[in-house]
Amino acid sequence: MMRRLDQLLANLGYCSRSEAREWIRAGRVTIRGVATDDFGAKAQAADVLVDGAPLDYPDGLLLIVHKPLGLVCSHEEREGPNVYSLLPERWRRRNPVVTSVGRLDKDTSGLLLLTDQSELVHRLTSPKHKVPKIYRATLERDLDPAIVALFAGGTLQLEGEKLPCVPAELKILGPRVAELTLTEGKYHQVRRMFAAAGNTVLTLHRRRFGHLELGELPVGQWRELPLVTFG
Repeated sequence: MMRRLDQLLANLGYCSRSEAREWIRAGRVTIRGVATDDFGAKAQAADVLVDGAPLDYPDGLLLIVHKPLGLVCSHEEREGPNVYSLLPERWRRRNPVVTSVGRLDKDTSGLLLLTDQSELVHRLTSPKHKVPKIYRATLERDLDPAIVALFAGGTLQLEGEKLPCVPAELKILGPRVAELTLTEGKYHQVRRMFAAAGNTVLTLHRRRFGHLELGELPVGQWRELPLVTFG
């Protein structure tokens, strides 16, 4: 797709449109190796270099992040430190904005996806696509084995919800440790499910999203993924 140079640089977070015009006039931007002073010139992103370097992910950004505790998945500053602070400043200025695919609350760690592709966000969070997410929880009290059937039965009703939770797979790993696989994403669902069963989640970590796992990715770090990851 052909785009105006000033708009292209601004949308990818390099600078404002007015700053982009200054960069272009200064010869910092080339199209197929040729400098231009026309900030309204249209070009394919792949043909554009800034200071001799290709543009960052002009077709879209998809990241896997090992979210630490204490960060929220919100752009609202009043809600406290957020996961976007982990990213380069340029990516935080992109338009469309980089956002999380679903949310992990500040007391939950683990695998989080960030992207500027709204269609991908919708596809991965839509209940009809049933993308599995696996959470590991430690509980306040010993787990009753009967909870496995309760979660799998599709009848568990959470307070304030019109419909019961869809069947979920629970594996008890220890007296107070379990892994829960969900294919939906109600608000604070894991904590609320265990609360409905008379228990309290002490720690919560998402270790898998679809076919993706964190592997050796350190806490607070991210790595890029190809947009076709969920193609």
